Amino acid sequence: MQLPRLFIFAGLPGAGKTTLARLLAGDLGATYLRIDTVEQAMRDQGVDLSGPEGYVVAYRVAADNLRLGMSVVADSVNPIDITRRAWRDVARQAGVAFVEIHVICSDIQEHRRRVESRAGDIEGFRLPTWQEVELREFEPWETAPIVIDTAGTDESKSYAALQRAIEALDD
Repeated sequence: MQLPRLFIFAGLPGAGKTTLARLLAGDLGATYLRIDTVEQAMRDQGVDLSGPEGYVVAYRVAADNLRLGMSVVADSVNPIDITRRAWRDVARQAGVAFVEIHVICSDIQEHRRRVESRAGDIEGFRLPTWQEVELREFEPWETAPIVIDTAGTDESKSYAALQRAIEALDD
């Protein structure tokens, strides 16, 4: 039996992180936490999200599941160092390993096409526009995450690359 781990996804909207995070969670039978879902549920209940509230809720739910021995897949843009550090702290406090995964789409035209053509899957959630994605701040990493570039490939090949990268960590 595999020891529980926290898989910390990051990447701009439309890069493919949710697709890969869902595939990984399904394969592992892991708890799947998507910040967009958490934050939309909070908005639906009238919570003003002017800060990190959604992330804080997800950190606590992740910690609970990690302490139960479940792996957790955390799916969020995760664009700034403070949120990445907080995810790492969740893993450390739960006494489990973490894996950071940065999903990118290096082909700007392909990335834009994805953002502009995708359909939402969370009721009430407004997808970002391409202009909002372009303007999104994304701080450099302090650590060396696994980087998966989804440009010019399909989800099965991108997922296979992710699986190989995770397996390489275990060697």
